[in-house]
Amino acid sequence: MAKINIGGQAVIEGVMMRAPRSLAIAVRRPSGEIVVKKDVVVPLSERFPAVKLPIVRGAVALFSSLVTGIKALNFSANEALAEEEEKKDLSPLAMGGTMAVAFGFGILLFFILPLYLTKLLVPIIGSSNIVFNLVDGVIRVAVFLLYIWSISRMGDIQRVFQYHGAEHKSIFAFEAGEELTVENVQKHSRLHPRCGTSFLLIVMLVSIVVFSLIPKLWPFYFKAGARIVLLPLIAGISYEFLKWSARHDQSRLVRLIIAPGLALQRLTTREPDAGQLEVAIRSLQVALETNAGHKDDRLVI
Repeated sequence: MAKINIGGQAVIEGVMMRAPRSLAIAVRRPSGEIVVKKDVVVPLSERFPAVKLPIVRGAVALFSSLVTGIKALNFSANEALAEEEEKKDLSPLAMGGTMAVAFGFGILLFFILPLYLTKLLVPIIGSSNIVFNLVDGVIRVAVFLLYIWSISRMGDIQRVFQYHGAEHKSIFAFEAGEELTVENVQKHSRLHPRCGTSFLLIVMLVSIVVFSLIPKLWPFYFKAGARIVLLPLIAGISYEFLKWSARHDQSRLVRLIIAPGLALQRLTTREPDAGQLEVAIRSLQVALETNAGHKDDRLVI
């Protein structure tokens, strides 16, 4: 059997799994049952060959993941509600607004704020472009780590992080060719080298190099605008690095390079319980079944 690349995302009381041609979201309702939504996916690369190009595919993957992730969170939030509460799906307009707010918040917090703080430090650090970009990068990474640490202290987020761990364990078991049982899945690591957490950390580090190309004499608003324009390039480079590191993860050098991303996952994942593993396994099974050609519908077990 050809190797199938599986990705995933933890959602509210559940897990989304993505195969090349399918997507499944499994959520445990308050009643204890598991509801699974599955969809057949047509890869963008089949409709737009340019999407297959290196760098371009990474930028597209980032935007696509944002869209898919918000939809999955909306579904999981509805299903995780008490059954007597009204469930509402986001309209296309609301979906677009949510994406804009999320994307804008990320840019302001992780790219514009560090630039502004570094600008304030110029009287202390001097006008060297190298020093400016290094300080800017250190602040950016520090803000990112502080943000991750802060949300990891929240009770509700910790449950999401448990499902994140269940997602990784299930994918590891599948990649090892093992039967997808709670016992088999539980023994695997909750830290996965292709995790989105590692990707975001790579983005933070790659941005230090890419932003150093921005002329230091540009005014603040030009520099801020250039950072937004360069984000697709940064995402593309980071994506290519993540794919490369996943293919060479047996190398000692590669393991050393990806170690910080795996260490960060100790904050963004938690050890899941048997019930959470069951949800992740069900999501993975349905994604694989749908990828093999099953029709689109909703299952409740």
